[in-house]
Amino acid sequence: MGTEIERKFLVTNDLWRVGAKGTLYRQGYLSTAADRNVRVRIIGDQGFLTVKGRADGITRLEFEYEIPLADATGMLDDLCLKPLIEKTRTKIDYRGATWEVDDFAGDNAGLVVAEVELASEDQRVELPPWIGEEVSEDPRYFNSSLVAKPFKTW
Repeated sequence: MGTEIERKFLVTNDLWRVGAKGTLYRQGYLSTAADRNVRVRIIGDQGFLTVKGRADGITRLEFEYEIPLADATGMLDDLCLKPLIEKTRTKIDYRGATWEVDDFAGDNAGLVVAEVELASEDQRVELPPWIGEEVSEDPRYFNSSLVAKPFKTW
């Protein structure tokens, strides 16, 4: 069984961009039900289907499977809720932890958040100098919520 333990923060400045090289992500949701969501994602030339359970604090069940790119494209174009989530993700190693900074585009342009996955809920991580307010448990910042209420509408 897959488990995701993740903390999410707002990004306060552009220091993270120095030397950063990101990857374009395109994703959509087949379901955004309260107890689960089903996501389709394309990263580069790979497609993925992910099922996530309801968050319990910063922990939730997560199952991810690679799927054919053509299937992912078809689902994003024809089945997923709109608008799709478009973002550039940059992975940054900082003092023993890998941070993923998401710089959103499209209807969520202007939103920049950073996530760090943990081995346990009580794992301590040192925060980089570009990290701001923690929003781990604020549902507005869940990608699935950004489909129903994009950042541009806040």
